[in-house]
Amino acid sequence: MKDIVKIDKVSFQYKGSSKGLLKDVSLSVKQGQTLLLCGASGSGKTTILRLINGLIPHYYLGDLKGVVNVAGFDIKNTQLYDLAGVVGTVFQNPRSQFFSVDTDGEIVFGPENIGLPAEDIKNRAADVIKDMNLYKLLGRSLFELSGGEKQKIACASVSALLPEIVLLDEPSSNLDVNAIKELKKAIEIWKTQGKTIIISEHRLWYLRDIVDRVIYMDSGSLKGDWEGKEFFALPDKTIRNLCLRPVNIEKKFIGNYLNIQDKESYEIKEDADFIELRDFFFSYKKKPYIFWRKKFDLADAKILSLNIPRLRLPRNAVIGVVGNNGTGKSTFLRCLCGLEKDCTGRVIINGIEYHGKKQLDISYMVMQDVNHQLFTDSVEAEVLLSMDKEDKERCNEILTQLGLDGLKDKHPMALSGGQKQRVAIASAMAAGAKILLFDEPTSGLDYLHMVKVAKMLKQLADSNKTVLVSTHDPELIKLCCDYVLQIDNGRAVGITLGSA
Repeated sequence: MKDIVKIDKVSFQYKGSSKGLLKDVSLSVKQGQTLLLCGASGSGKTTILRLINGLIPHYYLGDLKGVVNVAGFDIKNTQLYDLAGVVGTVFQNPRSQFFSVDTDGEIVFGPENIGLPAEDIKNRAADVIKDMNLYKLLGRSLFELSGGEKQKIACASVSALLPEIVLLDEPSSNLDVNAIKELKKAIEIWKTQGKTIIISEHRLWYLRDIVDRVIYMDSGSLKGDWEGKEFFALPDKTIRNLCLRPVNIEKKFIGNYLNIQDKESYEIKEDADFIELRDFFFSYKKKPYIFWRKKFDLADAKILSLNIPRLRLPRNAVIGVVGNNGTGKSTFLRCLCGLEKDCTGRVIINGIEYHGKKQLDISYMVMQDVNHQLFTDSVEAEVLLSMDKEDKERCNEILTQLGLDGLKDKHPMALSGGQKQRVAIASAMAAGAKILLFDEPTSGLDYLHMVKVAKMLKQLADSNKTVLVSTHDPELIKLCCDYVLQIDNGRAVGITLGSA
């Protein structure tokens, strides 16, 4: 097999950065090979992908030294549009690559953009939809999809271009177990088609039978190179020392928290310390009205995106919120913190009711896409913004706890996905709200930082905060969740004791 990707003695420093990220990196990838890039957040994995798809140096500016050759193209001298049919990329944040407003249009956008005949476009779309089992997502608005569903559409749109090389940046970060299995099938299909696949990933377990080769990165350098079988046979202690997520543990308990109907439900006693939720009804399908808004009633059950008449949550605890993609976890969190104005819900704490704007006063939410809530020009300023009164000493303490103290003067948008997540978590800690909500806080984090986040969530609960964390990571639940709440089609179907 010939080398389809050749990176020769490459060093790169992003414009505006005080130090280089990649340091004299050399890497060759053979045609048809499936390669896994792993390593801590900020180690350079995404930068490698940006070199291969040409975003460096044509979009992300900086000082690039060395040679990058992809499928015979010298990246420095090749325009991005010339690589469109050669390299396809599924980004960590799929919204950043969408061009349409609906799923059908997004799937065929690439083939349309390169001017394929209508019949070819239809055939490609039909094949992709069948291979990736996307029938339930057809005819949907992209704005109504969950994070995992958006990721699936992004994979489909790339697949429709039939590229020689497929790059995936944290493709499973927002997916539930069933969706990960479908993603694995998609990768297997690409593999049988002879495509070269390069995956930057923190979740490792599902790639065991797919990956031919594993590259470990640390601080911008290649520090490990194994055959796939050799890597997945490494002892658990070795994997932990590399700050990687477990390669085996998820298979042992991954189903325990995503299907809890058979587990004994936890009943909150009347004299227990709890937060009560009442009349949490919400629908994305707006009801027509002329003079006043009609409240939801039993007849609305079929259109409700959230249908929780009453729910008691233990106070001062970490509660994992689980469920499949699109089942209502994020909607539940948004309604709980008062972001959805049409939600009829009330929060009752110690006999005091909070509704609407008052819910915003007692809660703080870290969104799944943290780019929506990063506003300032430095990490330090971002954390200080969340405080009622600026307290730089407390700010520095939080940044140190989350491993961000060395980045406090950096612009938040210049950070990696995992680093941005930690900045948002730092802002939540600084806000001082009674209820703290986290939507997939570890989706872009390596194992070491996941452990740190779990520790911080426990500390928040120990400081009289009620913490709800929507997650697909069973490792996180095992590390810190006192209780597990399952959401299924907008309903709270059960709450059980966790593993923490």
